[in-house]
Amino acid sequence: MLSRRLLDHEAGGIALLVVVVLLSVVVPIANLWVPESSAFHISTFTVTLLGKYLCYALLALALDLVWGYCGILSLGHGAFFALGGYAMGMYLMRQIGSRGVYGDPELPDFMVFLNWDSLPWYWYGFDQFWFAAIMVMLVPGLLAFVFGWLAFRSRVSGVYLSIMTQAMTYALMLAFFRNEMGFGGNNGLTDFKDILGQSLQADGTRVALFVASALALGFGYLFCRYVVTSKLGNVVTAVRDAEARTRFIGYRVERYQVWVFTVSAVLAGIAGALYVPQVGIINPSEFQPLNSIELVVWVALGGRATLYGAALGAVVVNYAKTTLTAAMPEVWLFALGAIFVLVTVALPKGIAGVWAQYRSRRASSG
Repeated sequence: MLSRRLLDHEAGGIALLVVVVLLSVVVPIANLWVPESSAFHISTFTVTLLGKYLCYALLALALDLVWGYCGILSLGHGAFFALGGYAMGMYLMRQIGSRGVYGDPELPDFMVFLNWDSLPWYWYGFDQFWFAAIMVMLVPGLLAFVFGWLAFRSRVSGVYLSIMTQAMTYALMLAFFRNEMGFGGNNGLTDFKDILGQSLQADGTRVALFVASALALGFGYLFCRYVVTSKLGNVVTAVRDAEARTRFIGYRVERYQVWVFTVSAVLAGIAGALYVPQVGIINPSEFQPLNSIELVVWVALGGRATLYGAALGAVVVNYAKTTLTAAMPEVWLFALGAIFVLVTVALPKGIAGVWAQYRSRRASSG
């Protein structure tokens, strides 16, 4: 049974990587070289939409790593996603320069509007891409490390930990809504123009961001797969299944929990950084607890502790959200609740679990 499960996971992972590689090749060709009059042409809007889905899939991978394999149900991963997005947004705002509405070469428009005299110290360095890239990983990772160290050393777990993570993201949302924080308040950061000297409105830039998102998802899956199949991953899984017993035989359980939680937050930050230039905005609404709850639904629907299932669930739910919110926006929240109930009652192992059962039945009947 265990070998069959491993084979199913390997097959699903290979399928995910094949799809990612195909998308990385087919989508750029269909957008840049296939004429718009052709039925095989993919519009720039669709490229951007697919890029968003890939970012969400990477975010789902991050949560599955910590929830599916370590048993930590985080309801605050939206905060790490948003922090990575804000770090990238700060870089993009610095690239605007004097092309803003108020023409200030240093201060973003919202700071000029709010009568700021100078750039806050925590904005320094964000005019350089390498610095922003480091902050994309460092800020979410540092927050996760501090939060995890305090929580796991105190042996907070279960529903109490979930509530604490939700409280963390809610507190950050309230903080980022304040104008004096220096992050654009309610409006957030927007009106981006360039990234690495290239116009964000150009088709080539949109395609490059899509490919970067696909590569990040592919390498993110490979990294997570390496972690969960390593000796460290075995200990992490043991912590999930029998924390007290793992602690009893001599493992410092809290260290493994902190490590996985921090790595997961870094992956979420990278997903947020890739998301922001494609959607063109980042604001405090990304911190709202509902986003983190939706993320849990993605992973549960796709299949917890499968990695590839989490990515699939993210794409499926967000495609449904895009379709329903365009046709019947008032229905989406009810549909989301229905998905959650369906998964809980009928699909406890998600789509990946259904597929595994189907393959098992075929193998036994054959």
